[in-house]
Amino acid sequence: MNNILITSVGRRVSLVRFFKKELKAIFPEAKVYGSDMNPELSAGCMVADGFFKVPNVKHEDYIKVILEQCKKLGITLIVPTIDPSLLPLSENKELFLENNIRVVVPDTDFVHKCRDKRMIHDFFESKGIQVAEEYCKNTFQLPLYIKPYDGSSSVDNYVIKNKDEMTEYHFENKRLMFLEYLDHDFYDEFTCDLYYTKNGYLKCVVPRQRLFVRAGEVNKGLIKKNELVPFIKKQLNKIDGVRGCLTVQFFMHKETKDIYGIEVNPRFGGGYPLTHSSGANYVQWILKEYLLGEDLSNNYYEDWAEDLLMLRYDGEVLVHGYKD
Repeated sequence: MNNILITSVGRRVSLVRFFKKELKAIFPEAKVYGSDMNPELSAGCMVADGFFKVPNVKHEDYIKVILEQCKKLGITLIVPTIDPSLLPLSENKELFLENNIRVVVPDTDFVHKCRDKRMIHDFFESKGIQVAEEYCKNTFQLPLYIKPYDGSSSVDNYVIKNKDEMTEYHFENKRLMFLEYLDHDFYDEFTCDLYYTKNGYLKCVVPRQRLFVRAGEVNKGLIKKNELVPFIKKQLNKIDGVRGCLTVQFFMHKETKDIYGIEVNPRFGGGYPLTHSSGANYVQWILKEYLLGEDLSNNYYEDWAEDLLMLRYDGEVLVHGYKD
């Protein structure tokens, strides 16, 4: 069987539908499953072909439950979607592989780097990419950007323009980084969806300009073919141990076009539906590589549509007969 699992599926309705469409075009009888801590309250699980409940990713039984369910349901491919699940899934890739289940996640070493923004800054610099300067907490300059080195979804992020905005919390919390502030008046913010083949070669780059962000996820975005594309092709053409979709955030100066690397999430980002709709079908490529065994490493893709605008809105998934 060629069933697949999207973990922590939550509200990712579009991603589930993309996988269902592409999977059934190849294997009409195959199914797309979702997992979640509260699957009955997950819109993504409701539109999947099936679903099952899992404990928190930090629970000792998390991997055990997923493995048992995959074996029971004939799932041979796992696609993670949230940062906390990446490390346990990466650490257990061989266990899954022993059971003929592939996980689309980078090697553990790279996942560790992505989970620590200090380490990912070192990674960017090793690839010749500028990063925002990190200040010591007693020698910083204003304005200032503060964020946790292991954070996500813009939680505990602060823009500090005046010293009286700072509190003891900012100084005492060892997780918080003090960084050079890249002002949106001078810099455009982009999230770039990068696809890497199984052997770590870059196949595609699609920059999405973040016009409006809600809870760390792009709400209004615009596809642009700009200086980021050749820059990323040159600096990040090959990354050992990386595979699948990489969501990489950059700032680019509006006039000088100087580029700064911000962070990397080695998974599908919340704005991927815009990239997919532009013609860059990462979902299909995953299925071709991992289920059909095709080699995509010598076929760079750039035939995607630019100037495509995404305006998100809240929709509904209605479930009849639900009883708490």
